[in-house]
Amino acid sequence: MSGVGKTHLSSMLREHNWFHYSVDYRIGTRYLDEPIMDLIKQQAMQIPFLRDLMRKDWIYVRNNIKVDDLGPVLSFVGKLGNPELSGVPLEEFRHRQALYRQAEIDAIRDIPVFVRKAQEIYGYPHFINDVAGSLCDLEENGSVELLVRHTLILYIKAADKYEEDELIRRAQKWPKPLYFRPAFLDEQIQAYLQEHQLQYAAQMEPDAFTSWVFPRLFHSRIPRYEAIAEPHGYTVTSRQV
Repeated sequence: MSGVGKTHLSSMLREHNWFHYSVDYRIGTRYLDEPIMDLIKQQAMQIPFLRDLMRKDWIYVRNNIKVDDLGPVLSFVGKLGNPELSGVPLEEFRHRQALYRQAEIDAIRDIPVFVRKAQEIYGYPHFINDVAGSLCDLEENGSVELLVRHTLILYIKAADKYEEDELIRRAQKWPKPLYFRPAFLDEQIQAYLQEHQLQYAAQMEPDAFTSWVFPRLFHSRIPRYEAIAEPHGYTVTSRQV
């Protein structure tokens, strides 16, 4: 889950002769690069000044994602809700969610290749896979089986209820785009609409929905992480690492 320190730990190990493979970075630079660029260009073309420059190839736009700054991926996934408040319409949101899911699966499938590259090309004796928090929601057994064959799975969980509450508080204060299992998303949309007496997802305030749904997503993922870690890996708390 976001916020427990996966990327921070990976960055620390990178300074000690470990090859840092970030699934989200791979997603953004390889598998979603073209959709991200298409979205940026689509938005830019709505501005007459930029449209003229782009049509004449006088400017160049590129995806500048970083391992510790996944802004382009997050912007592409977006937040569900009212388009007038920078939200993404429901059908487009589902489309982007499907693209992200497949991109994550593809990025995981690349891990064996990068384990070899880390050793043979870059000379790193150690490899750390900084997996996306949505791994448990992919509902695709091949991804977990591949990780079991090629890596050691380490589940970093919140140390106690106070830390869980703090993770949730931070996520609600600074809501960011998230991946949802399709069935979970449909359930939560209906619950939110009913609770707030709305009729359509397009009426939802994007940040409000994202903040509201995060605790539910957080708690829904815990048993899924445990179901992966218990038979296949190890579990530690965020304080232990």
